[in-house]
Amino acid sequence: MKRLTRILCVLSTITFGAMNTMAIEEAAYTTVQKDSRFELRDYAPHILAETLVNDEFEEAGNQAFGRLFRYISGDNQLSTNVAMTAPVSQEPKGINIPMTTPVGQQRIQESWSVSFMMPASYTIETLPVPNDARVQLRQVPARRMAAVRYSGFWSEKKYRKYKTELESWIRENGLTIAGEPVWARYNPPFTPWFLRRNEILIPVTGGTN
Repeated sequence: MKRLTRILCVLSTITFGAMNTMAIEEAAYTTVQKDSRFELRDYAPHILAETLVNDEFEEAGNQAFGRLFRYISGDNQLSTNVAMTAPVSQEPKGINIPMTTPVGQQRIQESWSVSFMMPASYTIETLPVPNDARVQLRQVPARRMAAVRYSGFWSEKKYRKYKTELESWIRENGLTIAGEPVWARYNPPFTPWFLRRNEILIPVTGGTN
């Protein structure tokens, strides 16, 4: 079953990638400090569509992706009336929401929270309500994040390796950890491993103003 879920997620992502040739919107931030592959960033407020999955590290993303992808693809309730143009054969079930990056994964007690960032053009009031109660919308305030960027496979081993390196960099630069780490992925699964952009982001306080 897990293998089938993984295959379906990959196929969905390939289909999405083939249909959308425009650049995908990324989370907005300002670089405060840069040190080789490490960065200190100030992120603007943004909204997440997220879902909790109680599974292993490498399976959680596969399981959650389908829920989130269905939400942005129309599995949602319209919160406002949308003007329709003619001809219209039938009223759509929901509205499509452009996909953004990164796809985030974060440990929440015994589960993993996997999230899609919503486009900046939406507010929490204008986003449609998900039909799937397991998908929730959450407003994230502006915050400072320490980041490390790396390429390669999406594995727990690499995640732990670079998380440890980032935590050391944070201590060395006199910063204080202020939250749980977020594993961020910017590429679809069919991207060659050596071209993938992966990041680990940790909320911090302190640093250059």
